[in-house]
Amino acid sequence: MNIAGPVFISIGDEEKLSTFLESNPKAPKDLFLVDNYEFGAYKAAGFGKIAENAELSIKGTKKMKPPKFGFQKWIAYLKSVASLAPIPKGMKLGEVPEGVLRLGGTITISGDRIIYAYEDGVPGDYPDPAEVIKSFSSL
Repeated sequence: MNIAGPVFISIGDEEKLSTFLESNPKAPKDLFLVDNYEFGAYKAAGFGKIAENAELSIKGTKKMKPPKFGFQKWIAYLKSVASLAPIPKGMKLGEVPEGVLRLGGTITISGDRIIYAYEDGVPGDYPDPAEVIKSFSSL
């Protein structure tokens, strides 16, 4: 397999990806892979679910800050949450879909080597972009 990145992997389906891309027209579609509701890519990367790792959850929570959105941006964000949430069709009221419990992460790969890995502790916990970029300096 010959992949040149970045590649963004998200839970969902093609319909949710289309909705996301409509809201983010500068994002090139060919950089996105939708991991369906089987979560194969997330499981293969070793990513867990919310609250499975208490230490990771606490660490992630301490770093969280709300985005610096203006009023209009918050309205647009809140409107998109329901349509982009990783909830498969046919869910019954009261059921908790596994997709909303799944955590992700950030991985940089060179050839067959992982050169940087960061596992999210809670939703919204992301690594410092400078750290990720710095990982490429070892190449």
